[in-house]
Amino acid sequence: MRAMEQILDLARWAPSGDNTQPWRFEIRSDCEVLVHGYDTRDHVVYDLDGWASQISHGTLLESLSLAATRFGLRARTSIEDAAEAGRITYRVMLENDPAATEDPLVAAIPARCVQRRPMRPVRLTPDQRRALEDAVRPYSVAWFESWRERWQVASLNSRNAHIRLTIPEAFAVHKAVIAWNATTSEDRLPDASLGADPVLLAVMRWAMVNWERASFLNRYLGGTAMPRLSMDFLPGLLCSAHFALIGPNELDGIADRVAGGRAVQRFWLTATRLNLQVQPSYTPLVFARYARGQRHFTSVERAEVTAREVAGRLDSLLGAPDAARTVFLGRIGPARATKARSLRLPLDRLIVQSAPQRVFAITADMLDLKACRREHDRR
Repeated sequence: MRAMEQILDLARWAPSGDNTQPWRFEIRSDCEVLVHGYDTRDHVVYDLDGWASQISHGTLLESLSLAATRFGLRARTSIEDAAEAGRITYRVMLENDPAATEDPLVAAIPARCVQRRPMRPVRLTPDQRRALEDAVRPYSVAWFESWRERWQVASLNSRNAHIRLTIPEAFAVHKAVIAWNATTSEDRLPDASLGADPVLLAVMRWAMVNWERASFLNRYLGGTAMPRLSMDFLPGLLCSAHFALIGPNELDGIADRVAGGRAVQRFWLTATRLNLQVQPSYTPLVFARYARGQRHFTSVERAEVTAREVAGRLDSLLGAPDAARTVFLGRIGPARATKARSLRLPLDRLIVQSAPQRVFAITADMLDLKACRREHDRR
């Protein structure tokens, strides 16, 4: 396998929302590759304006740059084309660098994963915090470590989960991205990785058959209480800390969001190298931005009221200026790495020859999200 292919084979392990892997590779030569990035804004409620996907593009490009150091190469990246909404082409040139040595984070790229189960609530050491903060400069890290602070963030995430569990727009996403009765999946989230016990998984599997079941469960059987408690609130207490990655400025353009994604990946890989686990909690930022912009995102009016509450809590927790510059939220702590995890599509399925239109035709069909949305619209 050529060096370029080995680099891409490592880079493909970068994280993306719900394991969508919103990128395809067009290898132009041994030293040039075009990364065709896309987003899922038209059918994923969490991908507001494509920001989540663009942040994941940044995690991929950072992974590619790190992987290149294994071969004594330096990656130079530029945005080649962003003329069409939702489609961005990045040009990556690999250059020989006699001074380049393998970055210590490279080995963590395929090992990094999401930990949704409880972690050990022990405080991070000063050295661990310093390493994580140094990894993301010029971004800063806000830490929430005390019992009271973890309670506040856990409560916020639980409140935010009420939105996710009670709107049909999110149900369509969840229905499409969960792989049931699975411990691994190349293009979805295996149910064994969700952090739910067998009883809750059985209830979820029953409810996810259609929106009518989920709505009935939520309305009459208190259906959000158990998943919010076991998947959001309790894990939110059982960790070392919650964290917010705060940028030097607001995410006004693609370059800012890609840079933010690079910082996210450096933070996460550093945590992995320190034998720490991470779980993202990105969606409060999404619903808060819907609320701040007074943008309609659901047919459920109560959920939009809750989004305004989430925005207010974030502003109170972080301060309004920092809340507007926050790229990423998550929790961190030591825990045994989970065997149940999302894998990635094999490299040969991520490589395209030359026609960009082939790249983007697969996006919604791969997860069948649009079909789910049409089903809900008919109902």
